[in-house]
Amino acid sequence: MQVFRGFHHAALSPACALTIGNFDGVHRGHQAMLALLRNEAQHRGLPSAVMTFEPHPRDFFAALAGKPELAPARIATLRDKLSELERCGIDQVVVLPFDRRLASLTPDEFIDQVLVNGLHAQYVLVGDDFRFGAKRAGDYDFLDAAGGQRGFDVARMLSYEVHGTRVSSSVVRDALAVGDMNQVAGLLGRPYSISGHVIHGQKLGRDLGCRTMNVRFGHQKPATRGIFAVRTHGLAPHPLDGVASLGVRPTVEDAGRVLLEVHCFDWPANLGTEGGYGKIVRVELLHKLRDEARYDGLEALQAAIHQDISDARVFFESQGRQTTRDRI
Repeated sequence: MQVFRGFHHAALSPACALTIGNFDGVHRGHQAMLALLRNEAQHRGLPSAVMTFEPHPRDFFAALAGKPELAPARIATLRDKLSELERCGIDQVVVLPFDRRLASLTPDEFIDQVLVNGLHAQYVLVGDDFRFGAKRAGDYDFLDAAGGQRGFDVARMLSYEVHGTRVSSSVVRDALAVGDMNQVAGLLGRPYSISGHVIHGQKLGRDLGCRTMNVRFGHQKPATRGIFAVRTHGLAPHPLDGVASLGVRPTVEDAGRVLLEVHCFDWPANLGTEGGYGKIVRVELLHKLRDEARYDGLEALQAAIHQDISDARVFFESQGRQTTRDRI
């Protein structure tokens, strides 16, 4: 999959089948739309293309208004979004910086500058609630009429439902906020996960008898926080069970940066003490154990960590028993 920052790039295809959106989480509704896009692109002999935005448009408007609380909680980092789009078989992704210039384009200007002259779209697929242009003045009917005049086809996909629930990023955020990881997995079609490079931290876990590895979450408002039973991919040939904290570490730092701190029950011996740094890992958050908390000192924190390890082990043991019963 090719990834472009902006649409002024010589390597972009001279034509494409396109869909537009934030695609936060790349949930099952997104996946259905992307499958439809790929099928249409194949029939037309065109590459499938996704145009998305960074930052999220609501991040931009929240900052512009001086009200950061209006920014949405983020389900996925840009890395994870791109990874899921690639898994869905998309050929090209164009990441547009959502800024004042882009936000000020009228619907007609957006169509001419971005869709026609920028991306050379021959087919545009949008959701049933799609809006675009300054003050969200453009809608599906406007786009469809413009396509007829400017020579590209427009299609609309209706809502995608799972068990009677319309799947959307907002619904996924709500499930993450309450820590219902089973519902989240059902909405995403996969366990919720966070990926990134293992980075150096304070190495405090070694002193607490619980070595951890750190992965930075690239946004200040993750859609979930707390302590989780997790499964880590990328350190060994097989996934590693463990426990993790996603948050700001209020007892030891609380500096505002969001970290995923992971303790694997069985650290691969071949990695040694330093071998994990720089590796790209993917950590599945399978079950929420509790909320993040502040403790009165490292001794209390250490006791809580070891209780979390015990609780996570109980979770995985129960999963093993359930799998055995299913087989029987």
